[in-house]
Amino acid sequence: MNSSNDKLKIISSQTKSSINEISVVTPSMYAAIFSKFASAHNTVLNDENELAKNLLITECTHLTNLQNQASKSAMQLSESTSKAISAIKEKDEKLLQSVLDETQKLRNEIEKLKESVYKDTLTNVQNRKWLNDYYLKDDAQNFKDDGTLAIIDLNYFKIINDTFGHIIGDKVLCYVASELKKTKYRVVRYGGDEFIIMFSKNVSAQKAKEILNNVREKILSKRLKAQQEMFQASFSFGVSEYEASQSFSEIIEKADKNMYEDKMQIKQRVTGI
Repeated sequence: MNSSNDKLKIISSQTKSSINEISVVTPSMYAAIFSKFASAHNTVLNDENELAKNLLITECTHLTNLQNQASKSAMQLSESTSKAISAIKEKDEKLLQSVLDETQKLRNEIEKLKESVYKDTLTNVQNRKWLNDYYLKDDAQNFKDDGTLAIIDLNYFKIINDTFGHIIGDKVLCYVASELKKTKYRVVRYGGDEFIIMFSKNVSAQKAKEILNNVREKILSKRLKAQQEMFQASFSFGVSEYEASQSFSEIIEKADKNMYEDKMQIKQRVTGI
């Protein structure tokens, strides 16, 4: 991505973060906020149509590449299947071994393709598509199995962005994500500064709270540095157990409520910059 697109990506993220708590956002409001951040980055938006066209081409190219790779993998799988059937029928061990080698290579390519589809590019954790595909039923948005999840929201993240800039904000997101990944459970970037952790079935809500408390205390013990100033990062979390066929939105709402109760408590200990 060129420097112009990099700036637009930063401006877009800043705009989305700033309107996160606004219940209603009109197009003109969004445009005004976006323009404010664009001015701060010395980005001229006179030729907006050309910018939009270039971004659309970039995104379409990415999607086309994914589609082409998926089609290529499907063709290879079809060919390998046909060879395997012939090898089994003819009891051709040499051909069967060749099919096995091809299938292993194909599997590796498919895993790389899945990684590009399911990873958040900034924090390198899973994205919402991964959550939908692996944990939820197709259209109903209900859980496939029992389990426990936690929703995590960074404290004072807007202040960090406003004080030190979006690049530092991104580094904080990556730092918190890396610490959450150390729990060895699946971490999902749910929103701008929100994450979800999907715990295994045998982890109770109480155990999940203990795990996240330990991660939070570790993060709070670190002093981060930006522009010769020191600051702390922290997060609040809410945990909820769920059962198969329960609504995802219902469980998220419950966890979100628990998270805000936790936020009220943690903000008595941790203040903004």
